[in-house]
Amino acid sequence: MNAIHALSQLSYAPVLVAARWVLMLQLGKLAVVTRRVKQNSCRFSLHTAPHAPEETHDSRVARVARFHVRPVAHVTDHLNLIGVAQLGFLRRTGRWAVDASRAVGMPRVWAPLVVAHMRRLGVDSIPISLFLAVFTGIVLALLASYIFTGAVPLYFVGALVAKTIMMELGPVLTGMALAGRVGANIAAELGTMKVTEQVDALETLAVDVHAYLVVPRVVAATLMFPVVTALAIAVGVVSGWITATSLLDLSTPEFFKGVRQFYQFKDIWFGLLKSASFGCAIAIMGALTGLRTQGGAEGVGRSTTRAVVLGCEAILVLDAFWALVLL
Repeated sequence: MNAIHALSQLSYAPVLVAARWVLMLQLGKLAVVTRRVKQNSCRFSLHTAPHAPEETHDSRVARVARFHVRPVAHVTDHLNLIGVAQLGFLRRTGRWAVDASRAVGMPRVWAPLVVAHMRRLGVDSIPISLFLAVFTGIVLALLASYIFTGAVPLYFVGALVAKTIMMELGPVLTGMALAGRVGANIAAELGTMKVTEQVDALETLAVDVHAYLVVPRVVAATLMFPVVTALAIAVGVVSGWITATSLLDLSTPEFFKGVRQFYQFKDIWFGLLKSASFGCAIAIMGALTGLRTQGGAEGVGRSTTRAVVLGCEAILVLDAFWALVLL
């Protein structure tokens, strides 16, 4: 059997040698063409007439090579750039995932800081959220009265105000307002620490930056956004009730009749779940944008603006996602 195998290998040897010589010959021709193209690239133009008297064989080779070789090179370079960009995005995503998993596993670093951030990001945000909820309830009650007049019973005002605020406007408008306050706050604070090299100082002291700066803010925002949203929902419904009984021809029993008739427990937890996801997304966008800040005060301003924009976009995307998944 070994002898047969050796003979079979010997039978392939001439073919392999011939293929090798053919390949070397083709590579040699390609090298000659490439060298001629480089020598004549400065002497002849792309628009030279194909049968002009002064055109030589070398110039025709150069012209054909420019038409057929360079577009392929441009396409290859473009594909290489796309591949590098994709690899860079995957590399950054993987690095963030590894840093986040390591930071979450260090509760002794971030747990003592959560309460302070809950007060700064959540409790201090209550006034703006309640102010927004009051006027949201007033406008909803007036619009519902205008829409339902002469079409459906007026107690549907209570149903519209309650369900709209609980499921949609309460979480979304509160999240938008807090994206401007919380997201900008986180991005500006961490961006200032980045450009003033405080983040580098923490790394020099062997402090995990993500566990010390990012995780407590994300946890605090995730926990406090549902609390702030619940207060905003309650205030919005109450302001709608006061508006309906004061400015519209609607009594308190009729208003709450509409609220009870269409109320479901899902209305509450659906809005609170969305608000928790909004808080997590806003804090993450602000933290990552802040830690990537460069360029001094101008860079801090850009990072703050970008954090607010990304936070609002994340709210809209998550709002549509939860509506598709849970409704």
